[in-house]
Amino acid sequence: QVQLVESGGGLVQAGGSLRLSCAASGRTFGDYTMGWFRQAPGKEREFVAAIRWSGGGTYYADSVKGRFTISRDNAKNTVYLQMNSLKPEDTAVYHCAAARYYSLSYYQPTSYDTWGQGTQVTVST
Repeated sequence: QVQLVESGGGLVQAGGSLRLSCAASGRTFGDYTMGWFRQAPGKEREFVAAIRWSGGGTYYADSVKGRFTISRDNAKNTVYLQMNSLKPEDTAVYHCAAARYYSLSYYQPTSYDTWGQGTQVTVST
C-alpha cells in the first residue's frame, strides 16, 4: 500500500520561499504520476503541479508557473515542490497525491489514488 508523507510547510512572508517534500513508500513508482494540490478554507482543492516519475515530465497550474518547481529524487522516493516568490493567495493546505498511471486529466483530484495528510503553508503580507 502506497503511503505519502508531506513536510516542509510553515509561515513565510510574501516574497519568501519554502520547499515541500513528499516521501513516498510502499512500492516502486516507475509508472506513477505525482501531484501537488492545495486547498484554502472555503475553496475547492486546486491543482498546483504534477510530475511523471518515469521521464520526469512536469505540469503546472498557470497561477504558479515560473514561481514553483516540482522535482523528484528517485533514490529517496521523494517528490519536492520548491515555492519561490510566495504570495498571500498561496496560503493553503498542500497535499501530495499519487496516481498509478499518467492521465491527460492529471490536473483533476479524481485522477489520483492516494493522498497525503497535507501540510499548512501560510504566507503573510
